[in-house]
Amino acid sequence: MHDIEPYFNWRHLYAAEEDENSPFFGREYSEFEFSNTVYNYYIHPQWDDFGSRTLYLKILYADYDFNFVIIEMIGEWNDAVENDIMQLKRSIIDPLVAKGIYKFVLVTENVMNFHSSDRDYYEEWSDDIKDDGGWIVAINMPEQTKYDVQRSHIDWYVKLMDVPAWRTFQPLHFFQLVDNNIMKMLD
Repeated sequence: MHDIEPYFNWRHLYAAEEDENSPFFGREYSEFEFSNTVYNYYIHPQWDDFGSRTLYLKILYADYDFNFVIIEMIGEWNDAVENDIMQLKRSIIDPLVAKGIYKFVLVTENVMNFHSSDRDYYEEWSDDIKDDGGWIVAINMPEQTKYDVQRSHIDWYVKLMDVPAWRTFQPLHFFQLVDNNIMKMLD
């Protein structure tokens, strides 16, 4: 797992640690110090810790004019034991919503497991953004993880979508593709 880096080809366009509106503003990274783990496997130091012991993320791109963010995730999403959704909501989502973000693209191809609890934080997140026409979408979630999300009805709040070649797009084009697909799903 230490070889899996967050997507870096948009770094010349956006870096969360340089964005004053980002929860990670001012963070410094080491390329050599591996300290965070998932399942006792070290992960690349570029992933951001937001308070979960099993789930990490990287804000790949945020656009405050178009009100969206693209976040890549890695690990195990565990609401049952770790209450990851509460940590995510309070540490990352709430500050972004306060800065005008209401469309969330979560790249979840490296989220290997999902363990559900209640849906309260997902419902709260959805309620926080729905008046602005907001949405939450998880991209390229592995099939088993997708099954667990659907079984727990989290997909009522977090739409599931596959975009296999998302890395070939520039961030705004990727967002527009997802936004158009979400609009079709909602019609």
